[in-house]
Amino acid sequence: MKNTQIQNLFWFFLLACCWGPSFLFIKVAVENIPPLIIANLRVAIGAALLFLILKIRKTELPKFGPAWKHFAVMGLFSCALPFALFAISEQYIDSSLAAILNGTTPLFTLIIAHFFTENDRLTKTKLFGSLTGFFGLFVLVAPSLFEAEASTLGILVGTMAAASYGVGFVYAKKNIHGFKPLVVPTAQLFLASLFLLPFSLFVEDAVVIDSISFAEIASVLGLAVFGTALAFVIYYKLIAVTSATYVAAVNYVLPVFGVVLGMAVLKECLTWNSYLGSLMILVGVMIINGVFSFSRKANS
Repeated sequence: MKNTQIQNLFWFFLLACCWGPSFLFIKVAVENIPPLIIANLRVAIGAALLFLILKIRKTELPKFGPAWKHFAVMGLFSCALPFALFAISEQYIDSSLAAILNGTTPLFTLIIAHFFTENDRLTKTKLFGSLTGFFGLFVLVAPSLFEAEASTLGILVGTMAAASYGVGFVYAKKNIHGFKPLVVPTAQLFLASLFLLPFSLFVEDAVVIDSISFAEIASVLGLAVFGTALAFVIYYKLIAVTSATYVAAVNYVLPVFGVVLGMAVLKECLTWNSYLGSLMILVGVMIINGVFSFSRKANS
């Protein structure tokens, strides 16, 4: 394996570490905090943290112009819409099913990238790797799905969120280039907070402060710091040097970290499906990354 592939895999799995606990954080927070407020706090706190770092580095955001159109599109499709939709969906479905729906993101990305990019076309290798990862994800969480609570509305909303992520991955690869580090995620999160602000103020019910637990506050902060601010810094580092399809495949790995956390923190015992599902996901990621190829002509 080349050094570049090793570096990409390192950032890939670090991104998965940041996004991995997100569904658990959302499920905890949405107990007493309305979903749109969770999404708005997540992006607003993330934007504030990155803006503070920009100021420390004495880096300025671009003046308002064409670049902000790209920032607005990314803020809408990569942050505001999916964050809000997944928070809403987890009022009606379990986090395990939300993880499955999120796992369709690479498939949406694969299809969208094929039609809207020139260097990220659909190949047999990418399709096989994506399907391997998706079925590995299904095997991993299958037992919990039999006990999962679900509704048609929750499934539909979660699928829309995954599709929105797919649009964001492809748009970022095609249009976000040449900006200084941290500029794009800061601007993107700032605009996402503006998109969500009127909805969180006028659509959601008022939050009763006394009813919010420490765990719920910690979950929102975890979403903001790790699942948003740090995650998008790594995201843009990866999207600059790889394909949209490759970065989107991180969504297959997220439940693996849930399994690892359950084993390490909750002392849970792993079953055969945990090992098989995790192995299939890792093989799928390797295939998409080009470590394994089925023909010399296949693009990776």
